[in-house]
Amino acid sequence: MAFTVPTRKPPTTTEPVFSVSGLWKVFGPKPERIPADPELSTLEPADLRARTGCTAAVRDVSFDVRKGEVFVVMGLSGSGKSTLVRCLTRLIEPTAGTIAIDGEDVRAMDKGRLRELRRHRAAMVFQHFGLLPHRTVLDNVAYGLEIQGVGKSERRERAAEVVAKVGLEGMEQRRPGQLSGGQRQRVGLARALAVDPEVLLFDEPFSALDPLIRRDMQDEVVRLHREEGRTMVFITHDLTEALKLGDRIALMRDGRVVQLGTPEEIVGSPADDYVREFVRDVPREQVMTCRTAMRPAAADDTANGPAVSPQATVAEAIEAVARAGAPARVMDEGRCLGVVDHEQLLDVVAGVTTLTPAAAVDADDAPEAAPGKPRRANPPAPRTSPEDAAPTTPEAV
Repeated sequence: MAFTVPTRKPPTTTEPVFSVSGLWKVFGPKPERIPADPELSTLEPADLRARTGCTAAVRDVSFDVRKGEVFVVMGLSGSGKSTLVRCLTRLIEPTAGTIAIDGEDVRAMDKGRLRELRRHRAAMVFQHFGLLPHRTVLDNVAYGLEIQGVGKSERRERAAEVVAKVGLEGMEQRRPGQLSGGQRQRVGLARALAVDPEVLLFDEPFSALDPLIRRDMQDEVVRLHREEGRTMVFITHDLTEALKLGDRIALMRDGRVVQLGTPEEIVGSPADDYVREFVRDVPREQVMTCRTAMRPAAADDTANGPAVSPQATVAEAIEAVARAGAPARVMDEGRCLGVVDHEQLLDVVAGVTTLTPAAAVDADDAPEAAPGKPRRANPPAPRTSPEDAAPTTPEAV
């Protein structure tokens, strides 16, 4: 698995855009009885279907999406992730639980408010582009603005700006049949951006693309987020994509969120054997950061050696240490938080160091350690084979 996770800083605010609490979506007869009955709500998927004829696609899910972050929901086919994202704007009606956008109850919205939510505040980018074949690129991009009632000249002007932003300048008059798959997906992305939504919702938008085109589109999302800081909710079944794009990742299985955390937390401290099996082939040095790998700095460490940021990946630190032939200082706003050297970096690559709460604090707050000695966490639990991992059950999504 070859990929690079971009160095990123977490959002500067914890203010939520979407807040989800106790969300359920049950398909089948009398679905509302499932969340309300403690006995039924705890049944395994196969037992629930056999006893009630119902399928719980989303089971008691809670999370906040912070303003300006890329929040990724990932899982295997049938895990409930696509159902979940459609519940956020009530494209699928939830069975139970609460959903709020900027504090406003989405489930209490009437048709007018719901229409405004979908047209102005949250735009969806689907896997299947849904372009109008008889319209040009420009008119496809402007379609959402047309629905909003924006005048023709204004919507075409705004559409042209977005077309250029996604790299399709010069193709405005082509029709979808004249475009490649990647180009059509860029049109779908531009159409969502044109209405200037507060939140972009992506439902596995790149899964049908060839690998190289898919990588280009992922880079495009990273670039747009870096330039605009727009809040995004991204659905994917691909772990590489999740790690590359996500500030935080919610990993789903059988309708439940089994772990929610940063890419580093998911890879460095898997919640259970299922997650551990999911991330076993991830190159840890591309995900784990210097803040995790560092040891407290000794007195003679603080003035010498290359400087790296706490958010720099271990791969970046390896290059810095190899070039300098000396330990690297982990620097934040002129302060040395710690040091990474060959031993710490090798521990991370080998999986000896796991992410612990202590690894996320500054060196000043870290447990005492002898100068020059790394602070180690407990070794990870033994890996399980695919046959040992808990099986997944297909669900309706």
